[in-house]
Amino acid sequence: MGQNQKAIALLCGTINYDNHQDNPCVPESALQLAYSHQDQLGVAAALGSLGDAYRLRGKYDLAINYLEESLTIAQEIDHLPYQSSALNSLGNAYSSKAQLSYRRANSAEKIGYTRKALALEAKAKNNDSEALKYFQKSLDIAITQNDQSGQIRARLNEIPLYYRLSESSASVMKWQKEWQKAYSLLETLPDSQDKVYAAIELANLLQPIAPAHETSPWIRCYQPKLEPQATALLAQAVRIAQRINDHRSQSFALGELGHIYECRDQYTKALELSQQARLAAEQNLLAKDSLYLWEWQTARIFKEQGKVTEAIGAYENAIATLETIRSDILTASRDVQFDFLDTVNPIYRQLVALRLEGDQTFLKSALPDVRTQNINIVLKTIDGLKLAELQDYFGNDCVLAAVNPARVDLVSTRTAVISTIILKDRTAVILSLPNGEKQLEWIDSDRESIRQDINQFRRELESFFEPYNSQQAQKIYNWLIRPFANQLEQAQIETLVFINDGILRTVPMAALHDGEKFLVERYAIATTPTLTLTEPKPLTPRSWRALVLGLTKEAIVDGREFEALSNVSTEVKAVTQTIPESKQLLDEEFTRDRLQQELGATVYPIIHIATHGEFGTEPEDTFLVTGENDQLTIDELDRVIRSVASTTEPVELISLTACRTATGDDRAALGLAGVAVQAGARSALASLWFINDQTTAQIAAQFYQGLRQSNLNKAQALRAAQIALLEAGGQYARPAYWAPYLVIGNWF
Repeated sequence: MGQNQKAIALLCGTINYDNHQDNPCVPESALQLAYSHQDQLGVAAALGSLGDAYRLRGKYDLAINYLEESLTIAQEIDHLPYQSSALNSLGNAYSSKAQLSYRRANSAEKIGYTRKALALEAKAKNNDSEALKYFQKSLDIAITQNDQSGQIRARLNEIPLYYRLSESSASVMKWQKEWQKAYSLLETLPDSQDKVYAAIELANLLQPIAPAHETSPWIRCYQPKLEPQATALLAQAVRIAQRINDHRSQSFALGELGHIYECRDQYTKALELSQQARLAAEQNLLAKDSLYLWEWQTARIFKEQGKVTEAIGAYENAIATLETIRSDILTASRDVQFDFLDTVNPIYRQLVALRLEGDQTFLKSALPDVRTQNINIVLKTIDGLKLAELQDYFGNDCVLAAVNPARVDLVSTRTAVISTIILKDRTAVILSLPNGEKQLEWIDSDRESIRQDINQFRRELESFFEPYNSQQAQKIYNWLIRPFANQLEQAQIETLVFINDGILRTVPMAALHDGEKFLVERYAIATTPTLTLTEPKPLTPRSWRALVLGLTKEAIVDGREFEALSNVSTEVKAVTQTIPESKQLLDEEFTRDRLQQELGATVYPIIHIATHGEFGTEPEDTFLVTGENDQLTIDELDRVIRSVASTTEPVELISLTACRTATGDDRAALGLAGVAVQAGARSALASLWFINDQTTAQIAAQFYQGLRQSNLNKAQALRAAQIALLEAGGQYARPAYWAPYLVIGNWF
C-alpha cells in the first residue's frame, strides 16, 4: 500500500473517494478523536495531513476541502506555522489540478478538439493563478516568521508557475529573480534533507522549459551555459547528503549529477555516478522509488557504449524494481503518474527494442527455439507494461492483479493472438499460434506516420454517408494480417485475439479488408489489454440473468448537453426479451443508488448499460451518464460492483453499447480496453463510437441470441451479429454501423 494510503487509513480510518459522502471518517480515527477532545491544533494538523494525502492520491477537490478546513482552524487559533503549511499545501493542490488540465488540454489538441483544449488550458491557468496566490501568502507568513526553510519552499513552488503563466519577458525576468532569491536562501539553511532537495530542485529549474503538460526532468539535458551552475548545485547536494548520512537524497543528487555527464557523452564518469546512486538507494528501503531511475540510466549508458548484454541486464533490473514498487509509484501519487510516459513507459519499450533489434546478427543466426524464447521474453515484458499502463490510467493497483500469470492456453481453441508493439521508428507485430510457434514481422513506418494512417482510417470508417473506400482498411490489413495469412490458414484458426499498442487500440479490427472480404467475415475477433488479465471461462446456464439500464431522455451534465437516445427503449426491450430473467432500470430509475441496491439484492452475471458513455485521456473524462443527470465514472462503477461481489461470482459480462472514444486518442482507447477489468467483469461488449440508430438494438439482441440459443462464445456471437447486419445490405452494410463493437477480455 502507498504511504499516503496508510496516512489516510491512520487519519481517517478509511479511504474515501466518494464526494457524495458527508462524514467519511470513522469514529476511532485520529481526526475524529481530535474533534472529540476539542483539540483544535490536532484537528488542523490531521486535516492538513489528510488533505496532502488525498492530493497525492489525485483527489484534488477532496484535498482542497480538507486543506481549507485546516487553514480556517489555523487562522481561528492564530497558529502561523500551520497557516503557512496549509497555504503551501493548497497551492500544491491547485498546481496539481492545473497540471492535470494541461495534460488533458494537450490530448484534446492532439485529436483536434480545439475548443475543449482552449477551455482546459484556461482552466489550468486559473488553477495556476490560484496556486500562485496561496504560495505567495505562505511566503508572506514565512518572511514575517523569519522562516528561511518556509521561504525557499514557497519560492521553489512558485517558480514553475511563472514558467507556465509566462506571457511576456517580464514573467521570465520574474522567474529569474525568484530563482536567484531561492538560491540566496539556500546558503542560509543548515545542513538537512530539505537543503539537499532544495539544491536539487534549483538545479532542475535550470533545465530547458518543458511544455506545461510535462513534469519529468529525467530525460532533459541542461543548456551548456547553465550546466556549470547545475553541476555545482548537485555536487553541493551530494556533499550535504553525505555529511548528514541521508542515503535517499544522496541517491537523487548522485543520479542527477550522473545524468549531466550522460548528456555530455562522458559515459565512464556517468556510469560511475549512476552506480554510486544505485548503491546509495539500496541502503534505504524508502529509496527504491529512485533506484529504478539509476538502473535505467545505467542501461542507457551501457547501450550507448554498445554493451548490449549489460544494457539488457540493467533494463531488467530497472523493471524488476518497478514491479516491487508498482503500487507505490503508479497509484500513490498522481503527480508521479504524470511522469509515467517519461520515466516508466520508455524503460519497457527500450528493453523490447534492444531485445528485438539490438543484436541482429545473433537474432538471425539463433535457432528457432532461441528466437521463440526471446520473443516470449519480449511478450512477458510488454505484459508488464500493459499492467503498468492500466494502473497508471485507472490509478488502482489492487484491482489489476494478474488473474492468469501463465497466459492463456490456446491449444484447444483454434485461437491465434496478434500482439503489436510500437517502437520509435517501426512497429513489431507478433503472431502467437496454438502450438506455441511465434512469428515476428515489422511495420516499417514511424510512429507518427502510423498515427496519421489510422486516424484517416477511423475518420473514413465513421462516415455514415460518404462512399466507403477500403484502401486504408487494406493498408492496415497488409500490416497486421497478410504476413501471417498462410500460417493462420494452415493452423485452421477461427478466432483472432488482438493485444494492440498505442494508437492501434483505436482500430476496429473487424473492418480490416483483404481486397475481397472484411476480416470479420473470416474470423471471430476479440481484443484484450493483456492475456494475463484474461480469465478464459465460458458462460454457464446460471449466467442468464441481466440487469439492463438505459437512458432515453436528453441529459445535461456539468453544463454539457447529451442528446436523447431514441432507440434505447427498443434496445432495452430487445435485450430483456432475449434474456427473460432480467430487471430493467430506465431513465429516472437508473441511478447510482438503485444500481447498487439491485446488485446487492440479486446476482446479475450480465450488466447491460445503454446510455451515453465516454472514454477520455484521463479517468476524469471516462464516465457514463445516469438518469439523474449525473456522471457515473468507471471507477465508481467498479466500486459499486465490487462492494456487492465479494461473496458472489464476478460479473461475467458488462455491455456498454453507446460509448465513444475520440479518433486518435490512444489513451482513451486504453481506458476502453481496460474497462472490463476495471469494472470488475470478466469481459465487456463495448463500442468505439456512438450510433444513435436501431442497429444497436439489433446487434445487442443478436449477440445475446447467439450466446444463448446458438451456443456461441462471445467473439463468435458478435461476429454473427455483425455479419447479419453486413449481409442485410443497403446502408447497414457500411462498417460505420457494425464495425465499432468490440469483445474485450474473456472471449469464451
